[in-house]
Amino acid sequence: MNSAQNAPLSPKLTPNMGLKHRNTFGFEVSAELAYEITAADQLPLLIADIKKNKMPWRILGGGSNVILPASLPGATLLMNILDQEIIQSDDSNTYISVGAGVNWHEFVSWTLEHNVPGLENLALIPGTVGAAPIQNIGAYGAEVADFIDSIEAFDTQTHAFATLPKEACQFAYRDSYFKQHPQQYIVTRVVFKIPKAWEPRIHYADLAKQFIDHKVRPSAQDIFKAVCAIRTHKLPDPKVIGNAGSFFQNPVVPNAQFETLQLQFPELVSYPDQTGMRKLAAGWLIDQCGFKGKTMGSVGVYQNQALVLVNHGGGTAKDILELAQSIQEKVQKVFGVQLEIEPNIL
Repeated sequence: MNSAQNAPLSPKLTPNMGLKHRNTFGFEVSAELAYEITAADQLPLLIADIKKNKMPWRILGGGSNVILPASLPGATLLMNILDQEIIQSDDSNTYISVGAGVNWHEFVSWTLEHNVPGLENLALIPGTVGAAPIQNIGAYGAEVADFIDSIEAFDTQTHAFATLPKEACQFAYRDSYFKQHPQQYIVTRVVFKIPKAWEPRIHYADLAKQFIDHKVRPSAQDIFKAVCAIRTHKLPDPKVIGNAGSFFQNPVVPNAQFETLQLQFPELVSYPDQTGMRKLAAGWLIDQCGFKGKTMGSVGVYQNQALVLVNHGGGTAKDILELAQSIQEKVQKVFGVQLEIEPNIL
């Protein structure tokens, strides 16, 4: 299914396009050739042309999980496939087909407006629907992989469209086949499978606190509002302060290493992970190293959440990466833990 059956095969081309509006860090970025992709059918000819001319290229959605350099040579494909539709509903599940360019938070809100609860824990995560499975976005006990039925994509290796069932996507914590094999697939559409048997998920501490005085079970809308309130308090609005949300992944360590650290740091914040492993709160580690609220030139660490790096204005990718490296080195020195950067570095 195409988002626009009558869309022209040639996408709109803008040379030397400024992308400050298309990356949430707000970096001054120029794309040599920017193509607006509004329909999947536009991809085959465009990718063939890119390969023929041996141009570097990349896909850009909302720019919420990327660190962009000042100049992007070659082709930048702006993913703007913008439709969503309930395509099937049976006794157990609701299936929704969504274009890759749809804003993620707006889609979550749309599902609740259409009485399809399930995604509320993932509210207010910046970015697009097409980018969500690549990173396997997650928050407050939910991951997008929990709700994916299949992915429609253009395979740039075989030069053909493909439908990948959930199992083929190799989802893991903030990871997927798409992330491990960049530029093989261009995600054009995501088909969601939302179970109708709904249960509130409020076991994460910050979320549980919101409902401590509730006498009745919270609704999906209650959870949606609570998640939005928490994220708004913790995370700066990219329109006000440039940022890419959580900058580092929460590191997962063996239980033995966790127990050793806990003896040395009794207040260590952590969560159970898979058997024999423990997930540490990266924000707590960074805070303990004295970085919360710290600035380095035009960039810094957000004062309300040490997991978020910010651009106060005029910062560059180089500035952010230098700050990130100093944080990684200090956390490694103090805790013996390696922090992994979450956004993609282009």
